[in-house]
Amino acid sequence: MSTFPEQVQHDPEEQPSGEPADSPASDPLGPENTPIPPGEWTGEPEEPNPQPGTDPNLSAPLATIAPLPPTEGQSLFASYTQPQTPAPSEERIPHMGHLGILFVLALCALVGVNIVVALALHAKLWGISTAAQAQTDFHYALITQAALYLIAFCGCLVSFPFLWHRPFFEGIHWHGRMALQKFSRLLSAAVACFFVAMINGMLLPGPTDAPIDQLFKAPGAAWVLFAFGITVAPFFEEMAFRGFLLPALCTAWDWSVEQLTGAPRRPLGQTGDPNWSLTAMIAGSVITSLPFALMHGFQTAWSLGPFLLLIFVSLVLCWVRLSTRSLAASTIVHASYNFMLFSFMLLGTGGFKHLDKM
Repeated sequence: MSTFPEQVQHDPEEQPSGEPADSPASDPLGPENTPIPPGEWTGEPEEPNPQPGTDPNLSAPLATIAPLPPTEGQSLFASYTQPQTPAPSEERIPHMGHLGILFVLALCALVGVNIVVALALHAKLWGISTAAQAQTDFHYALITQAALYLIAFCGCLVSFPFLWHRPFFEGIHWHGRMALQKFSRLLSAAVACFFVAMINGMLLPGPTDAPIDQLFKAPGAAWVLFAFGITVAPFFEEMAFRGFLLPALCTAWDWSVEQLTGAPRRPLGQTGDPNWSLTAMIAGSVITSLPFALMHGFQTAWSLGPFLLLIFVSLVLCWVRLSTRSLAASTIVHASYNFMLFSFMLLGTGGFKHLDKM
């Protein structure tokens, strides 16, 4: 056995000390350091390169990810195929708050009109210098009333669509097409009111020299009052009394009953109109008719016969408004009733030539 250690074979690339020799410096511009250019695009999607240490099965394409299940009652592509309309509001309009806003608008209009009238009286316009004379002059009576209506109406057109989030005439339940479809029935209601007025005039005649009679006696005033009474007056009076006051009172009645008795809230109709109870509609009609008759009381010198007639006519108008769910329907009845009254007066005075026969 030899006492010399075995000869260890050395790697030619190692140093004599056994450490590996330094590799020769590589050329940065050499072919081995040049980045491999991407292959020519063939139209096929490139396979993603999974990261080291990850499962290639986890890197699935985006198209294979399952979409979220649609919500109940909604199709999968509903948000892309059609716009989503917000749920209708359950607010019953018009209510007492909206009636208060109308009152404020009318009060502001009244203040403005009175300022203009005061300036006109100071200037003695149309030869009128006192408020008492202005009350029986058709220029002041019609112009001030028309200005009051128009100013308040413009305020309504600006404010209420913003509060209701719907057009103004939709909010007051105008429904003109429905009214036209029932025009013959509405005309029959106006004829019934006219015959009641004739009977009332025979049983409970009004005074012969009422303020309304004084307005007609001015030259040319009768024709102006005729036009005003069948157009402007019915529209704005119906908007105030049957468009705001009556619905607000009916809603307030049902709301009070719900709060006191715990009854369930009455749902809205298909058109968004409130569904009032029969008791609410009866009470609302009676309460609405009182200020309607009082508003015309000055024109008839507060006589009992015309006052009761106005109560009856207002109840008919309320019934038409509530039964048809259309403010346009009660406006047609109101305008037709006024037209019959003025036509009867026209025939009785020979074309407003003999007003002493009124």
